[in-house]
Amino acid sequence: MVIETLAGLSVAAGGLAWAARGKSSAVFGRSVWRGPRSRKAIALTFDDGPSESTRDLLELLDRHDVRATFFMCGFHCRRLGREAAEVARRGHEIGNHTDTHQALYLHSAEFILDQLARAQTSITEFAGVRPALFRAPYGVRWPGLARAQEKLGLTGVMWSAIARDWTLPADDIVKRMLPAAKPGAILCFHDGRELAIRPDIQATLDALRRLIPLWLEQGYEFLTVSELTGLNAAPAAPPDPGPGPR
Repeated sequence: MVIETLAGLSVAAGGLAWAARGKSSAVFGRSVWRGPRSRKAIALTFDDGPSESTRDLLELLDRHDVRATFFMCGFHCRRLGREAAEVARRGHEIGNHTDTHQALYLHSAEFILDQLARAQTSITEFAGVRPALFRAPYGVRWPGLARAQEKLGLTGVMWSAIARDWTLPADDIVKRMLPAAKPGAILCFHDGRELAIRPDIQATLDALRRLIPLWLEQGYEFLTVSELTGLNAAPAAPPDPGPGPR
């Protein structure tokens, strides 16, 4: 009996972990993590901005005529409103990354809605666009998020691969992310570092200076998340049923 109870708890914990962290999970809200594999295209995404270095990243993207999707924090938009507006002005897509980059897990539905709503207000005010996409800090979703997303008109976005560029040097980012580019991939980088002021994103910039030309040579097209996934044209795929007996 004890063994059966422990086994049941283990299965339940595994299911909750997948629901919260699984790339394809839509248990806690409508979500996408990749586009169709039929087109040789990828989407670059950047979290935690805008920062004092976002303009350096914009110059790099402009140089290669690449458009990307930026998941912004409301806190940074209020702090660096001109940078937020510049991202939109240059034709990039903007998503919601909560107000103060606090983890959503173990928090109430009211807390989650407040984090998303405050960011939505600040991004709209300073960037001049109202986001339709949302990415949870640390990629962790939680009960209550689905209601908040629905109320604010947001679709969640995970990633196919994450650069870990907040901790890795440029060489290791290149080794990690170069093979991660596959048709339909959504790749996660960072133009900020959580709530840090004047964050050092040099490793991110150095890696992308090498990666973007290599991906272009391989024939990849760069799209925004909405373009890649067809979110503006068709409903999201039905939720993944998750792990379990087949």
